[in-house]
Amino acid sequence: MSKTDKIKILYIDDEINNLHGFKATFRLDYNVFVAIDTNEAKAHLDKHPDMRIIFCDQRMPEKTGVQFFEEIRADHPYPIRMLLTGYADIESVIDAINRGHVFRYIKKPWTDVDIKTAIEEGNKFYLANSMLAIKNEELQKAYSELDKFAYSVTHDMRGPLLSILGAVDVARNMDDLNEVREILELMDKSVKKLDNFIRSIHDYYNLKRGELHITEIDFKDVTRDQEDIYMIAAKMNNIRFTTSVEQSEMFRCDEASMKIILNNLLSNAFKYQRKNIEEKFVDFSVEVSKGRATILVKDNGIGIHENHIAEIFNMFFRATSEEVGSGFGLYNVKDALLKLNGEITVDSKIDNGTTFKVVIPSK
Repeated sequence: MSKTDKIKILYIDDEINNLHGFKATFRLDYNVFVAIDTNEAKAHLDKHPDMRIIFCDQRMPEKTGVQFFEEIRADHPYPIRMLLTGYADIESVIDAINRGHVFRYIKKPWTDVDIKTAIEEGNKFYLANSMLAIKNEELQKAYSELDKFAYSVTHDMRGPLLSILGAVDVARNMDDLNEVREILELMDKSVKKLDNFIRSIHDYYNLKRGELHITEIDFKDVTRDQEDIYMIAAKMNNIRFTTSVEQSEMFRCDEASMKIILNNLLSNAFKYQRKNIEEKFVDFSVEVSKGRATILVKDNGIGIHENHIAEIFNMFFRATSEEVGSGFGLYNVKDALLKLNGEITVDSKIDNGTTFKVVIPSK
């Protein structure tokens, strides 16, 4: 085991011989740091935030071991604290437990077996606490997303439904066919908005719950699928849609995640076009080389304000209200890329279009 892999141990004692003896005994098994006072100990802790075990003598000149442990709890809560003393003082034991949150109390003179046993048990406790802290952080994130999700469901699903109900109520009293058509057009927009939101939620939960199924990807087939999906929209809205594929080597990836990425990027490219220009375009290209796929999706649409670039991948964020959007799409893209170890960059200017560049390594 290399020195960087060893458990980091800090031993604090005002007797220099004890420090030398401790380090000489355990340096081969552990990464041992020693300190003759609490100031030196704090310097070690600040420099090594991954310190796992702290042994401290109770009877220190400037402060007791319990006082030191109590002092460092706020800045260094994770290392497992152990108290060493030659005094069997019950008050010290009580203080150690109540104030210093000490994991174990060891009498001097200690034996090698006592110390090693304490380290191994303390390390298990450290790992358990670390995993608990990670899970707590994940749980807090999940709660935050759930709060946002509940709000979004209320707002983005009920809004279109209420619009449809309102249109139905108005249409009941209409006799003019043109007016009925206008109402149907409003209802159509509301249904599309609701459908877009539901599909985004479906993609989101597929990413969160699904496992990766790695298969060989032929980007010519993938591109043909995208052409089938978007060519009609391109013709109806007078948008020039071009595609190109350069692939001379095998590429392996999760096909479902790849489709989520491409569908969302292309959907946005078609959705956020400028309506007042004649030469609209969406360019899609893929190049597979040296074990990675580089995907470019470029358009000359409305663009994204520079103040919003850093936020567009956040859940429920929408940079514009000009078109129907759920705020899930680019969040799903980022989540899928995270699973694939991919990267995405954005180059965009208002009224001058947007280019998304995605790089994904082959599995």
